[in-house]
Amino acid sequence: MKNSIVASLALSALLAATPTLADKPDWAGGGKGKGKKHEERVEQHGGQSASRFTDQHRHLIAEYYGGQSHPGKKCPPGLAKKNNGCMPPGQAKKWGVGRPLPGDLRYYDLPRDLLMRLPPPPAGHRYVRVAADILLIAVGSSMVLDAVEDLVR
Repeated sequence: MKNSIVASLALSALLAATPTLADKPDWAGGGKGKGKKHEERVEQHGGQSASRFTDQHRHLIAEYYGGQSHPGKKCPPGLAKKNNGCMPPGQAKKWGVGRPLPGDLRYYDLPRDLLMRLPPPPAGHRYVRVAADILLIAVGSSMVLDAVEDLVR
């Protein structure tokens, strides 16, 4: 009788410890680059992704802002070598595709004339300008979906 109690306790302890031996789920990367990428997450949520800027859209935007460049304006030597559009280091690009815009980042609506040339953004998205970049962002989360960078150079 004593042996059967010890055996049943040992068996129940073994069964209770089994879940701790399971592998991590696919989404748990542990911060070491093993997690799923943004594109894979889009596929998990219905396989729909918002439309991106096409080459035609990029051309329209570059054409619109092409007349607004300032060829006579020169960067100071310290900023010219940074290749960030003459922006001081604290104001350099603070956004990234696949990441939400920081709360302290200031963005602006696109000019109405340019909005009329572009197709309407997907539902729940909008076009904005941040410094010399045009972004397609999600309205609620401010997640950056695509960008046309360095317009006024």
